[in-house]
This record gives sequence, C-alpha cells and structure tokens, in this order.
Amino acid sequence: MRYDLVVFDNDGVLVDSEPISNRLLAAYLTELGHPTSYEDSIRDYMGSAMHRIHDLVLERSGERLPADFDSVFHSRVFAAFERELRPVPGVTDVLEKLAADGVPYCVASSGSHERIRVGHRATGLDRWFDDTRIFSAQDVGKGKPAPDLFLHAAERMGVAPERCVVVEDSPLGVRAAVAAGMDVYGFTAMTPPAKLAGTTGLFADMGELADLLR
Repeated sequence: MRYDLVVFDNDGVLVDSEPISNRLLAAYLTELGHPTSYEDSIRDYMGSAMHRIHDLVLERSGERLPADFDSVFHSRVFAAFERELRPVPGVTDVLEKLAADGVPYCVASSGSHERIRVGHRATGLDRWFDDTRIFSAQDVGKGKPAPDLFLHAAERMGVAPERCVVVEDSPLGVRAAVAAGMDVYGFTAMTPPAKLAGTTGLFADMGELADLLR
C-alpha cells in the first residue's frame, strides 16, 4: 500500500446520496423562488457545504435563504435517506479489504455530522465508521474547496498530508485535496472526467479502487 491513510468523501463515494439530495435541493430552491434544475444543483452545489448554497443564492439573487433553510432541507433529505439510500456499489468490499489489511481510513465530508451518521445508519456503513473516523466541514472554518477539512482529518488521524490519498467525486473536493498536498483519485460514476482535472487518477467502478491504491 502506497499510502498511510485513505480519506473518503461521503456523498457519492460511500453512499449513493447525490441523486437524492440534489433532487430535493433543486425542488426546495425552486419552491423558494430560486428556479433550479437537478442539473443546476449538480453543477453548482455537489460536494459543497451548506454555507456555499447560501452564499451563491445571495450572490445571484440578492436575497437570503430563510433562517430555517438548513433544518427544513435536512429533514426532507433524512426522510428520503431512510426510504431510498443505498451504499455505493462495491464500496463495502473496499472497506472490508482496507480493514482486513490494517490500512487506516476515514471519511471527510462537506455534510454535517448528523447527515453522515444518518446516511451510514441507513446503509449499514456505520459498522465501518466509528466517531474517530468521521470528519465534517462543521469541524473547520472553511469547507471544500479549502484544504482545511482534509488537513484536519490527516492531523487527527496522525498522518502527514503527503502520505494520504483522497477518494472524491466532486470538483470542489478534488481542488481541496490538491490544495492539501494529497494524492486524489476521482470517482467518475456521476461526474464527467473532464470536471475532475488535477487528479492522480480516475476510476468509474469502485471495484477498481483497491488496485489504484497499491
């Protein structure tokens, strides 16, 4: 194994949540008078922390989102997760292999701690991630594309950034990993490869990941 720590993004990499959350986000923004298609949501918000949604809406419309926007959105997302969410195909095999080989791993997500845990419980991935392996944009001052979250995860896990590898599926996440001085492999199941510029490598099937990390 070439790396001392594997850092997973969560949404779209561990749990197949991007179609659900972006569908609901587009609908909610449209409901509030900010017309947004599913494709718009994927392009503008995939991989970002909640503050980025607020910032972009304010920048584009001059209007602030309601004070309860985050809580209403999350309640809708969590309810949908309970009904629909599944792990990304093949990711449990990857986690099983890392655990069997004794390779340290963690998750570093733009989502809140609650969102991560709800998704992991709904999919059974909570067996692989205790509290010491979960890091959120809530833990740092700036979310992706700033490197802060990945650097925080590496520090807490006791690994130098240059010995870490990140698994990401969003342009914002790739930029954050590169800025942190880490190798990064781009998962292209939902994201066109051209949008993941700067990666160490690309893969479209989670079954390919183990070989890339050797």
